[in-house]
Amino acid sequence: MHAGHESGAVAPILVAIDGPAGSGKSSVSRTAADRLGFGILDTGAAYRALAWTAQRLGIDLDDAAAVEALLGAWNYRITLRGAQQVTVAVPGSAEAAAAELDAPHDITAAIRDHAVSGQVSRVSKHPAVRERLNEMFRRTVAESGLPGVVIEGRDITTVVAPDAPVRILLTASPEVRATRRAGELPGLSPEQVLADLHARDAKDALVVDFFTPAPGVTLVDTSDLNFEQSVQAVVDIVRAAQGVAEESE
Repeated sequence: MHAGHESGAVAPILVAIDGPAGSGKSSVSRTAADRLGFGILDTGAAYRALAWTAQRLGIDLDDAAAVEALLGAWNYRITLRGAQQVTVAVPGSAEAAAAELDAPHDITAAIRDHAVSGQVSRVSKHPAVRERLNEMFRRTVAESGLPGVVIEGRDITTVVAPDAPVRILLTASPEVRATRRAGELPGLSPEQVLADLHARDAKDALVVDFFTPAPGVTLVDTSDLNFEQSVQAVVDIVRAAQGVAEESE
């Protein structure tokens, strides 16, 4: 997935981006990272991959100990540059061999299936699992060998990378987010998507505040911005931070 950088090499610039469902954070983050020459780490893909793997192996997703044990034997890889590719393997397990998961298995498309999306919260609710994955995310960035990495997902600015030099909360009004999501989900009306978003926002609000940036986090409201303007806003914030860092050296 990534090559370790030589001892003494400059650590990657970390850009942490949070945001609620439908805020455009994934597409904006990926395009901004490409424009900056940075890598992109989609943390949500790891939770999807974990849920998919547990299901294939017949593991109870609500069993925290079982899911954490799977992490100990899990070989997860994700590309940080170019087209995203996600692979998993669980070596040394009879169950994995039976499920053909003892060798690297490309699940890039499979983890986007709606059936997987609906199960992600069952693995992400376990604190020990989140802690283990957060450690993996930090290690992945540190060993990337890239000049910078944009890391996007949930709790990124507050839990995963609270010390990142650039932290951004990307948000938009529920109505705008619903319209954008409806365009990505054929067959669902904006009204249906809006109702789903309100429900998801209410659920998210129990564990994270996606609308009030934590101290040191820059709020970017994209309600009145198009895609290009949203990307440019992120790029400008990163470049401004780079300029300040260079001046202080």
